[in-house]
Amino acid sequence: MIALALSILSSTMIFVVFKLFTKFKINTMHAIVMNYITACFCGIIFQENVISFSEIAQFAWFPFALCLGVLFITVFNLMAITTQRSGLSVVSVATKMSVVIPILFGLIYYKESLGIFKIMGIILALIAVYLASIKTNDGLKIKPSNIIFPVLVFLGSGIIDTTIKYLEDEFIAKNDTPIFSATIYGMAALIGVFFLIFQTIKGKFQFHYKNILAGIALGIPNYFSVYFLVQTLRSDIFDSSGIFTVNNVAIVMVSTLLGILLFKEKLLLKNWIGIGLAIISILLITITK
Repeated sequence: MIALALSILSSTMIFVVFKLFTKFKINTMHAIVMNYITACFCGIIFQENVISFSEIAQFAWFPFALCLGVLFITVFNLMAITTQRSGLSVVSVATKMSVVIPILFGLIYYKESLGIFKIMGIILALIAVYLASIKTNDGLKIKPSNIIFPVLVFLGSGIIDTTIKYLEDEFIAKNDTPIFSATIYGMAALIGVFFLIFQTIKGKFQFHYKNILAGIALGIPNYFSVYFLVQTLRSDIFDSSGIFTVNNVAIVMVSTLLGILLFKEKLLLKNWIGIGLAIISILLITITK
């Protein structure tokens, strides 16, 4: 339970840092690249047993980790495009609703239990995510020409969570979670660095120390959000479908409440209803254990 709480806390801190990007006029792409570099170094630092770089390529999970690294930075860019074209609420809903993909994977592939309370909890969790994420009275507005971007964010986010669960169960040794995470972030960082080099060649790159600091502030909780999620999946508090549901809905709930406390955000009635449903959904899922 502690690992789950720390995963939720780490993911919520990512939300807080992203919120501060706008206030301090941070170049998001530059900070994201530094974030991946920081997260990669965190994995290397926290790896208990010494592993050489040549050994890493021999792990069965290595090609999957490289693909995840590509997917991480690809989904991030899709999120940025979706935010620009359809708004932050659309990104939030697409990202959190993607929890249905690892839930279905757990139910089908691992044949996890599905009682009435769990079904009710999952349904209420999805409703809660939607209501808590929509900050306007008009709901979501997406032009038909832009619908592909939130769909790709939905699929990409869901595939990332599902793949992490699969690798954790099939390939990753207990002590190798840090180096596994470092490999994912290292690949994402490598792609990001090539992008920055391309910007430099084009004369569009401008260096600012604040982007470096912002990236470090983002990279630390980003690393631990994945690390503690893997630790939670290895625990026996719930099965994976329950863990992903509780994790996602709790992140939305806590992030929404922090938005009120730290950023003086004003919530609509449906946002409060969403928070209430989030609490009920968590209770329903936890009593099925």
